[in-house]
Amino acid sequence: MYTRARTLFILEQELKFSCRQTARNLKKRYLCKVYIAKSMSNTVIPQEFNNFFLKDVSFVNLMTRRIFNVLIVANPYDAFMLEDDGRVDEKIFDEYMELGLRYPPTFTQVSTTEEASEVLKATDVDLVICMPGNADNDAFDVARDVKRLAPHIPCVVLTPFSHGITKRMQNENMSIFDFVFCWLGNTNLILSIIKLIEDRMNIEHDIKEAGVQMILLVEDNIRFYSSVLPNLYNYILAQSKNFSTEALNPHAAAQRKRGRPKVVLATNYEEAIAIYEKYHDNVLGVISDTRFPMKTPEGRLSHVEEGDAEAGLKLLREIRKRDEYVPLILESSETHNRKKAEDEGFKFVDKNSKKMNVDLRHLLEEHMGFGDFIFRDPDTRAEVVRVASLKELQDNIFTIPHDSLMRHLRRNHVSRWLSARAIFPVSAFLKQVTWYKVPSVDAHRQIIFDAIVQYRRMKNIGVVAVFDRLKFDRFAHFARIGEGSLGGKGRGLAFLDNIIKRHPELNTFDNAAVSIPKTVVLCTDFFDEFMDKNNLWTIALSDAPDEDILRHFLRAQLPDTLIADFFTFFEAVKSPIAVRSSSLLEDSHYQPFAGIYSTYMIPYLSDKYEMLRMLASAIKSVYASVYYRDSKAYMTATQNVIDQEKMAVILQEVVGQKHDTRFYPTFSGVLRSLNYYPIGDELAEEGIASLALGLGKYIVDGGQTLRVSPHHPTQILQTSEMETALRETQTRFYALDMSHVGDEFKVDDGFNILNLRVKEADRDGALTGIASTYDPVDQIIRPGIYEGGRKIISFDGVLQQGVFPLPRLLQLAQQLGADEMRRPVEIEFACNLTKGEGQTMKGELYLLQIRPIVDSKQVLDEDLAAIPDTACLLRSRNSLGHGISEDIVDVVYVKTDDNFTAANNPYIADEIERINRKFLDADKNYILIGPGRWGSSDPWLGIPVKWPHISAARVIVEAGLKNYHVDPSQGTHFFQNLTSFGVGYFTINTYTGDGVMQKEILDSMPAVEESEHVRHVRFERPLRIMMDGKKQHGVVLLP
Repeated sequence: MYTRARTLFILEQELKFSCRQTARNLKKRYLCKVYIAKSMSNTVIPQEFNNFFLKDVSFVNLMTRRIFNVLIVANPYDAFMLEDDGRVDEKIFDEYMELGLRYPPTFTQVSTTEEASEVLKATDVDLVICMPGNADNDAFDVARDVKRLAPHIPCVVLTPFSHGITKRMQNENMSIFDFVFCWLGNTNLILSIIKLIEDRMNIEHDIKEAGVQMILLVEDNIRFYSSVLPNLYNYILAQSKNFSTEALNPHAAAQRKRGRPKVVLATNYEEAIAIYEKYHDNVLGVISDTRFPMKTPEGRLSHVEEGDAEAGLKLLREIRKRDEYVPLILESSETHNRKKAEDEGFKFVDKNSKKMNVDLRHLLEEHMGFGDFIFRDPDTRAEVVRVASLKELQDNIFTIPHDSLMRHLRRNHVSRWLSARAIFPVSAFLKQVTWYKVPSVDAHRQIIFDAIVQYRRMKNIGVVAVFDRLKFDRFAHFARIGEGSLGGKGRGLAFLDNIIKRHPELNTFDNAAVSIPKTVVLCTDFFDEFMDKNNLWTIALSDAPDEDILRHFLRAQLPDTLIADFFTFFEAVKSPIAVRSSSLLEDSHYQPFAGIYSTYMIPYLSDKYEMLRMLASAIKSVYASVYYRDSKAYMTATQNVIDQEKMAVILQEVVGQKHDTRFYPTFSGVLRSLNYYPIGDELAEEGIASLALGLGKYIVDGGQTLRVSPHHPTQILQTSEMETALRETQTRFYALDMSHVGDEFKVDDGFNILNLRVKEADRDGALTGIASTYDPVDQIIRPGIYEGGRKIISFDGVLQQGVFPLPRLLQLAQQLGADEMRRPVEIEFACNLTKGEGQTMKGELYLLQIRPIVDSKQVLDEDLAAIPDTACLLRSRNSLGHGISEDIVDVVYVKTDDNFTAANNPYIADEIERINRKFLDADKNYILIGPGRWGSSDPWLGIPVKWPHISAARVIVEAGLKNYHVDPSQGTHFFQNLTSFGVGYFTINTYTGDGVMQKEILDSMPAVEESEHVRHVRFERPLRIMMDGKKQHGVVLLP
């Protein structure tokens, strides 16, 4: 039990750091709201930056071209150095694991050209590295031989530098080699070579695919770039590891590293400017030497050419003309170039400095967006605000000092920092929002905030994030606590979220948004820990009453580490919370397990400690429900083992609006992608929805709902006649009692749910769009809400008047859900409606659950058309209902012959009511057969029974007679009851050849009971009833 004192102690002693962080974040959010309220009232944002759409990028498609097999031609000493001292295989493997790439390259080492030739013939080699040889086996000669053998494979030469080597490079054609590097035994150089070539292989695709950034390194000196590249790559990889923390889970973090900046090496002016022109929109920065050739003759290396003393300055000047923001760094070993660089506004690095690499790293941090974003005072250059993540930038954007933010905005620093962190959609958008277009700091604050919020929402949808107190806020979406399974419902929710993300057509309506509610799943590992640490297995697996089991569970203790997580969740949702079961077996593809365990709701309270106590009790009560008597019985019936069941718990914001002390949504519903009771021109595969005012528990509990096919929203049987509409409308609804506070939880999970009359919702003003008004004077039902008359929950506004696109949304949800699951599905949903523009309503449709329809009674694999008529007692090709039943032995039928008259129908109704009462008392069912329309108020059209008179019938048959032609009703007089109880309804007319009824078999059997008009017979063995709801074909087979 969480007491207030104990909770405070835990928060103070065990969670100091994270709670301080959370408190600071809450304060920042508060300051943001205050600032927005004060400053944004007069701020005008251009329309193009007010309504914008960010396009998500996928990191999984980056770095797809890789080097898998590397052939190293080296003498035994260098081979030993790489293998044993340098551990190059191990380093490459570690780096690939860091990047989330599955297949690191393998290395094959040989020492002669002959051995290299054999390997090239037998293996697909992606890169050849030729290392220093001996006097008889020179690296350049070996490389030339390799190039002759495999001219298409990249070939890199590593060589030590001496006067002889330099002279040789001056006199020989070097164009056949991809790169030449200086080898001094640094194995990190091998990693850099592989990365450099992979960057060259992938840059064009990755920039086009995701807007990946590029660093241009211009350097002709082989020794220098051989030294600087390993350091540059090490820093870039450290940066990619840092920004991967922006991801929501480890898998996404690994993929995100693929978005690291690429490095491109140029060795002369002409090559450098060509690369810049090709990728100018994606240049993160340029690092350039000062002296290098303007152009290199064919076949020669820039290293050996006479360089232009100001080539670097000329290059950076040209780039600055084209881009006033891109960071430009000039390197030189000639110290007089420092002043030239600084006069031009370029950053300078002294090549002679012993801390040259440190200086370069600091410049990358300061100007290329690496590391934390440090906002500085423009006058003193002192740090005023530091942000380390996108979330921190969101929390701080409205509190950064005006002058500091303006300085960084003018230099495009925000966009560059985001692009260096691979947050490409926001970076690309903000890059367009220049100071010239929007010369207002406050407008920029709001634009940046809105862009970050949209990006975070976009990234959150469809992803199961790892719960992080510092990241989970009102813009977070779906997270998991723990390493175990999400359970059945949890998986279904995550799947729904993913469907919503991948199908933007669900969110293309101006007045409607589709999503899942904010959700956190407590994974199954917490269930195991809870059961073990509290020694609950004995009581759980015993035959103790449910109340005793619940009492033991409520006395048990949840892990203390959850307290701060729960407080963070409270702050993010600011609404009542549904605590839902999500066991391993629930909503499984392969077995029905819905509605077995408990779901509790707790109110949102200002006293968070009391709310914590209620949440803990609700979680423990859900855990306890695994071991209730009904659960154990169901486990046995489905041949599952109860001690193998694991329970995850879903914590989810309750969809709804507060009305005094009541909380409920405008309406809830259940959507099924198969309609086994289609009427009129409806098709089974068009699906069916049941709608009700208030909480969805009302539908689950069997309350009166409105039944509608989303493809036929104007064809509603229940409202087709006024008498039916008044009789079969919803009169009560469920709402959460917000005033019911305390941790005295009960086995009944509805103990704090109010059962209210619809007039209460009318007083709350919650019926707009879903109700019509009965006018007793004119005896008519009018669409809309009017004073005085009784309110009919007709859903006329959303179904027929078009005030909200519910039919289209349900069509899409049903189609996408069934297509993605590859089977019929059932989807639970809830919706909040508010007043929109004109006559329309604005609304949020929340999808709460998706499960496959796998009721064992509804699994029908047999082709009914293949069954011969002789095997059938009854056959209807115009039937309603679906499934199999094998426990019926009784048939009750109306005695008919050529002299049958409908004048006796009222007496027949009385006789059937009497027989039905006997079946109810015995808790048995039967098949009912009779002429004309069952339930007709006109006795001349059929037997005028009410539903209670035939409620024990499992199959009802309308049989046509030779001299008694009545159009079939398809059970419309008590359609709700048919669908609620899964009763089959057959229409048979043997006189027109429509169907089969072997009445002579029934007539030949001895009667259990017989009156003037009705006969009851019993078979020795059960009849087999099979109904195919898709094809509307039903049969009753003879035993």
